[in-house]
Amino acid sequence: MPRSLTQTGEPKRRFRWPTGTPQIIALLLVLLVDSLVSPHFYQIILQDGRLFGSPIDILNRAAPVALLAIGMTLVIATGGIDLSVGAVMAIAGATAASMTVAGHSLPVVLLVTLGTGVLAGLWNGILVAILKIQPFVATLILMVAGRGVAQLITSGQIVTFNAPNLAWIGSGSLLFFPTPVIIVVVTLIAFWLFTRKTALGMFIEAVGINIRAAKNAGVSTRLMVMLTYVLSGVCAAIAGIIVAADIRGADANNAGLWLELDAILAVVIGGGSLMGGRFNLLLSVIGALIIQGMNTGILLSGFSPELNQVVKAVVVLCVLIVQSPRFISLIKGMRGHDKT
Repeated sequence: MPRSLTQTGEPKRRFRWPTGTPQIIALLLVLLVDSLVSPHFYQIILQDGRLFGSPIDILNRAAPVALLAIGMTLVIATGGIDLSVGAVMAIAGATAASMTVAGHSLPVVLLVTLGTGVLAGLWNGILVAILKIQPFVATLILMVAGRGVAQLITSGQIVTFNAPNLAWIGSGSLLFFPTPVIIVVVTLIAFWLFTRKTALGMFIEAVGINIRAAKNAGVSTRLMVMLTYVLSGVCAAIAGIIVAADIRGADANNAGLWLELDAILAVVIGGGSLMGGRFNLLLSVIGALIIQGMNTGILLSGFSPELNQVVKAVVVLCVLIVQSPRFISLIKGMRGHDKT
């Protein structure tokens, strides 16, 4: 008896878009809108060994948020959150500026400043992993106290410096691109190698998916959680150095203000779930570029900068709705209905 077509034919394979397709499309749409409001948006010129233009400006201005997003991605992957990264930026900037004014060499300034990021991350990690304080509350403590610490370092004043070597980190150029852009690329590659070419990334995802199962499997869950907060603190310290070097000074009140929200939004736009689990560092950086692209578009359109917050709130709402279990089950139900 001849076999039916369904028996002999191969099962149909559902087409799936490559990972990151929605984020790439969103970035291209944002850049398209920006080009519509600014006719010369894509004009890039080479001057004094450095590229200039609106796209380069987006890359440069997105660097601090991109760095925060890289560290935040790992924290969120474990099911946590880090609200203190903006304050850690302020502490790092205050430390770098004060030590530069005191006459310390650049290597010493950078090492000590990065050390402040490590200490800040270690503090958060101990509160979350050892003392079992909710990540939101634990990092909120440093978010509030951090700017006070930064003001103590600067004695409540705006500290300025004139050190070309340090200023180059924030406003210089390397390989035709702004130095902050190169720093982001190097950091992204280093973190990608650290998490994808070792077992670390798998352990972090395991903790975020099911911390009890990960612990039963032999994963040191406390160490993983603490490590992610330390890495987040280091990224925040690097971002703080860049901002302080760019303005050649430290403003404890405004450095990194509300950037923790942009970092969280960048991770969410990049497809990261606030419930923890799988993560993608590159897509989080693309999320930061999308945010900066929106900011640039609003400014080029002539609207008030305060509109940025409204737009970001709408984007957050839309992304959270799409990630909600109710919405996901609804979509799955519609797909199942279409099959029948």
